[in-house]
Parts: sequence; structure tokens; C-alpha cells
Amino acid sequence: MDETSWDLFVIGAGSGGVRAARMAAQRGARVAIAEPGALGGTCVNVGCIPKKLYSFAAGYGAAFEQSRGYGWDPGAPVFDWAALKANRAREIARLNGIYEQLLRSAGATLLRGRAQLVGPGQVELGGVRHHARHVLVATGARPAGPRIPGHELALSSDAMFDLPVFPRRLVVVGAGYIACEFASIFRGLGARVTQLVRGDEVLRGFDHDLRRFLGAELRRQGVDLRTGCAPAAIERGTDGLVVTLADGTRVPADVVLFATGRVPNSAGLGLEALGVALRANGAIPVDEHFQTVVPGLHALGDVIGRVQLTPVAIAEAMVLVDRLFGRGGRRLDYTQIPTAVFTHPSVASVGLTEAQARERHGDSVRIYRSEFRPLRHTLSGDGERTLVKLVVDGASDRVLGLHMVGEEAGEIVQGFAVALTAGATKAQFDATVGIHPTVAEEFVTLREPVA
Repeated sequence: MDETSWDLFVIGAGSGGVRAARMAAQRGARVAIAEPGALGGTCVNVGCIPKKLYSFAAGYGAAFEQSRGYGWDPGAPVFDWAALKANRAREIARLNGIYEQLLRSAGATLLRGRAQLVGPGQVELGGVRHHARHVLVATGARPAGPRIPGHELALSSDAMFDLPVFPRRLVVVGAGYIACEFASIFRGLGARVTQLVRGDEVLRGFDHDLRRFLGAELRRQGVDLRTGCAPAAIERGTDGLVVTLADGTRVPADVVLFATGRVPNSAGLGLEALGVALRANGAIPVDEHFQTVVPGLHALGDVIGRVQLTPVAIAEAMVLVDRLFGRGGRRLDYTQIPTAVFTHPSVASVGLTEAQARERHGDSVRIYRSEFRPLRHTLSGDGERTLVKLVVDGASDRVLGLHMVGEEAGEIVQGFAVALTAGATKAQFDATVGIHPTVAEEFVTLREPVA
């Protein structure tokens, strides 16, 4: 068997793996990165990027109608599903090429195929055994769905971008950001959407006001959002699929999407044989330095099951590379990670929810909140509303959390995330002059706490 030696061998060329390989190679390390599929992982191929492109596409459907209030006559727009798919595929292929070029220009060696751990510091791929001082597992996560009768008839989010025929009727099972995004996107593109939520609200883990508000907006948009129910079975009917709920209700569908979460993609790598005891959900246990119990074996990103976000995987990669091939001074603070949900309207948050803040700071917590119709829709005729909310510690005056539902929420909250990371106080928000007329100015003009 041929053998090769490396300073770092990376398994998985998603966002975290590519960043680690690039940065290590640029610091002079001999780096190999193995990937059997398209470069860029979930984010580039079946996640963040294509999802945001489809969100843009869905937004145009409403924009055509809204433009009438501003004097435009857009006629009768026609949506071409095949054209959207082709244009998206072309852009993703371009990004795949960029990722490959970035790796090669940094000096990393790209190996095609599925790698397997065969010993401490040993990886086998395509009949070649590779030895490495450090091995990094960055294989991401995969979709998971309920194992109900007929579950094989449902699709995961990975398959939604290339459906051969646009679905007239879509049933979405799930309440998380993937479920809400696809429900909103396909409704905006013209599908009749039913979303099944086991609990009382969507987006478990987000602020309760934000969850309530988004649920109302999804329903206003036309999503048939049903809470407190779950699918019991799926079967083929005379006209597509039929989803039977736990109470016996039958819901017809052309496509059923299971968007009930993703689990770490750790199976079949040889981890257990090396002594790595995976968690119940398949996550690889690591310490604060992303080191497993096996010396020289590291893991990061979705496969460790901490925070499943692309920027987090990238940040973790930077911390690891700095420790292995740099000065080791870089740290990652998981407490101030901003996140966005690209529904219509979109959602974004940073910092603590109201519930989290009250649990940690008790009665000193003050809440500032405003719900309103944005200026854009005073003429558009659209009923969309916006929510902005601040969570403040009355004892220190520090802003602990910032939450928004509204157009371009992610763009707005990203800027405020810098302020919260820097420890901004409510007094500093109050002293900031707003840009008028904007939605963002609402965050610096909230004066009276709610009861």
C-alpha cells in the first residue's frame, strides 16, 4: 500500500474543513483534504447559498404585486421553476470551482473520495494510507426525519432545490429554521403549503415574542400553519401523497418535506474503533480546543453538535489552526452568536432571549418592544408587520439581547451584534442618532419599557 505523510489531514471539505485546510497550508503546513462530494459542504450546495437564492426568488412574487401601490403595472408575472433551478446550479458550480481554486492556491492537496480512520494519525483513502500529525474530522451533518410508516416517501431539505416538478401542494413537517424557511419560500413561489408543528410555536429556542410574531406572519402569508400536531403516516393516493395526522386528519400533498433537524455525520469513519465514544445523536465529543480523546484527532463544525451554523464552523477552524500552527491566542465566544432565519419576513437575533435573561438576571430585566407596519407597506397594500425587541439588564444597563422580525432583519442585526459583543448599554443605544426613515432606527428610539 502506498503511504504519504502530512502535517494535517482534513476529512470533509465543507465550510469548516476548507477554512482549516486553507489557513493551515498558508502557514506552511503540509495539508491534505478529502471530500467525496461537491466542495463547500451543505452551506454551498444544499444549504445557506441556494436557500437564500430561492428566498430572493420568492420575494419577487410579492414585490410584483406590491409595486402596484407605487404606480407600476407589472402585468401577470409567470414563474419558471426550471429556469430558477438552472441558474442556481450554474452559480453553485461556480462556487465549487472557487473553493477548489482557493485550496490549491493555498497549497493544500485535494483528494477525491471518502476517507476512513484506520489508526491514530492514520487515514486510508483509495488504497493509500496517509499518516498525519493531526487529523481533523469536519464532515458536517445530515438530515434526520421521523420513522413513521411511509417515511421513505418524504424528502429532506437536500432534495428540495432540484424537484423535477414544482409542487402545487407541499407539506412541511418541522418547526425549526429549515422548516420555516422552506414553508415561506415555497409559499412565496406559489405552492399551497401546510406546515405541521408538534409544539405550540415555531422556532424553538428563539425569543417567545419572536416565535409568536413569526407564526402570525407565516399564516398571514398564506401558510397553513398547524401547531400541536404531527404526522402518523404517509401513503400514495390517487392524486399524489396523503399525510395522515395523529388525530386521523388526512392532508393531500405532491411533496412532503421532513425538516425536523440534522444530526452529526459521523457514521462509518472508524471513530469508535479508535476509542471515540459518540454521543447519542452521533456528535463527536471534543474539549474546548476541539481535541477528541485520541491525541492528534480533532473535530469541529456540525459534526460536534454544538452550534450548527456555517460562520461558527469557520470560526472554530480558525481557533484550531491558530492553536496547531500559530500562537494559540484565538478564542471563540458562543454566547454572542447572531443568527438569521430567511423567511418572509425574515428573522434575526443576537444575545439572550427574554426567558434566558430573566433566568439569569431575575427582576432586573427590562424589555423594550415595538410592533408596527413598516413605511414600505403604507403604499404597497401588504399587511406585513415588523417586530423589534431589546432585552436589557436594568442593574448594569447592558443590552443582553436584540431580536427582530422584518425585512432585511439579518443585515440589520449583524451590525447591532458588534455593539452587543462590545458590551453596549441601553444608554449608548439611546445616545445614538438614528437614520430616518429606516426600520433599524427603531432600535435606538425605544424609550419606554413594556409592562
